[in-house]
Amino acid sequence: MTTTARRLLCCTAHPDDESGAFGGALLLAHQQNIETTLICLTAGQNAHFRAGADSDEDLARLRRKELADACQVLGVTRHQVLDYTDGHLAHENFHAIVGTLVAHIRRWRPQIIFTFGGDGGVNLHRDHIIMSLATTAAFHWAFRPEFFPEQIGVDFQGERLQPYRPQKLYYSSTPFVSVRNHPELDGAPTVPWSASIDLGPLGDRKFEAFKRHTTQQGVIQRVGPAIHEHFKYERYLLAAAPGLLNINDDPGLFEGIQPDP
Repeated sequence: MTTTARRLLCCTAHPDDESGAFGGALLLAHQQNIETTLICLTAGQNAHFRAGADSDEDLARLRRKELADACQVLGVTRHQVLDYTDGHLAHENFHAIVGTLVAHIRRWRPQIIFTFGGDGGVNLHRDHIIMSLATTAAFHWAFRPEFFPEQIGVDFQGERLQPYRPQKLYYSSTPFVSVRNHPELDGAPTVPWSASIDLGPLGDRKFEAFKRHTTQQGVIQRVGPAIHEHFKYERYLLAAAPGLLNINDDPGLFEGIQPDP
């Protein structure tokens, strides 16, 4: 069983999500000696930008390596890429996705969980929306033994699973919307924020992590120089926490954590 005082789980859909949406918070967590686990549901094999990959399998292999490189830059403690199909999460068994995330929560026991908001992030991606919904359900169900009772007491990645209650759920808030070939969506509704982080010099470090995803450099070219400016800060919405909490009273992303019982 992990004994690190503070632990964070970041749930994403594709390689590069961790850097573009959450890289600053992951860097700050590393600076504060917070254990960080990243779960990425797909290898991003159906991406529009392919960098000459001959097949989906080749692209998936490249993107897994890029993710590992980016996680090293961000100081992520551990990461895992699952085998769901990029672009098709809306057609997967939702209950099964939630169960997978619940198992990881029960294994790694994070007090803090990050994921996308229900808008789908900067590109309004359907996979991001499913990631948000599934992570939200997993956050609330991981503590309840009536959900996925077959997991209880079973060895999973070296840990016998027991119900676990995470304490804080945050959604990332996108600084802008940019959907390829759909400029009419630029004003789409997005998730508000309750916490804003000025990354300072860490913004450059976050950008360096994003650039490790070399197959996706077309994203930078499409969005333009604005992406570097937006990488200087991140915003999050506190979506769930114990007690009758006014989100304006949140002491900070990594603060207010109670010791595990």
